[in-house]
Amino acid sequence: MNLYSFPFRKCDPKGCGHYGAPRGGRIHRGVDLACEGKTPVGSPVRGRVSKVGWPYVGNRDIRYVQVTCETYRYRVFYVSPTVAVGDMVELGDIIGASQSLKHLYPGITDHVHLEVKDQEHNFIDPTPLILAMKSLGA
Repeated sequence: MNLYSFPFRKCDPKGCGHYGAPRGGRIHRGVDLACEGKTPVGSPVRGRVSKVGWPYVGNRDIRYVQVTCETYRYRVFYVSPTVAVGDMVELGDIIGASQSLKHLYPGITDHVHLEVKDQEHNFIDPTPLILAMKSLGA
């Protein structure tokens, strides 16, 4: 399923899903897109799978997939990967299935988290990209 077809995660008892939302002493550096666990997740961009990792130290169940294109690195968190490092993917190719977070954070809206960094490793707000892709029907 196309990542850009998922609705934005609204606020719930665990926080809000927009870029810049407060997260205790830090701010949210990505955008959350709501979807139920085990939903197929498409690549946000055409590129190469450059990393498959674990966002939480000590938790080997929750995963993310990183896809790198010419100038940006896209990470899609809370995805059980079906791709491997080195794989080439097209926009929308399935990279895995979404993972539920409800066992870790009761009351949270299940979602995938998309974050983007430029070549200098600066976070980029993906909201304009998501809105543009939604308007194109991508």
